[in-house]
Amino acid sequence: MSAIALRPATAADAEAICLVYNQGIEDRIATLETELRTPEERRQWLAARGPRHPAYVAEAEEIIVGWSSLNVYNPRPAYQYVADFSVYVERGWRGKGVGRRLLEHLIEQARALGYHKMMLSAFPFNASGVALYERMGFSQADVFHEMGQLDGRWVDTLIMEKLL
Repeated sequence: MSAIALRPATAADAEAICLVYNQGIEDRIATLETELRTPEERRQWLAARGPRHPAYVAEAEEIIVGWSSLNVYNPRPAYQYVADFSVYVERGWRGKGVGRRLLEHLIEQARALGYHKMMLSAFPFNASGVALYERMGFSQADVFHEMGQLDGRWVDTLIMEKLL
């Protein structure tokens, strides 16, 4: 397996981030998002991120094979120490340790930024994703039933959390 390098995402990464994110949208395993994104939208998304909400990319063989970000959980001040997060891996690189590397790095960065908790909403049927989160110390907090629709069917989301 090739070495995987992690680094902060830049505007120049927007097209690759867009490609990986759109795969996640198309595959219907990681997000309730249904509209494909554009590189310009991803450039704006990157430009709008503040220092407490960084984004990172994973590179292997000189290409971006995944990305991650710490996100606002809730804009109310009481939630300032809770981070939502995203991890997306290029189809051909899934199951090769990219997601784990990105998540390990996000946990380190969240601690360094003073977060107390990380949480996410996952699909219960995304078995490999749920298994990764559990291996990394996340626990299942609750299931939100029929949280959204994908392709005309209601789907549940699994809320997972990790105290840092």
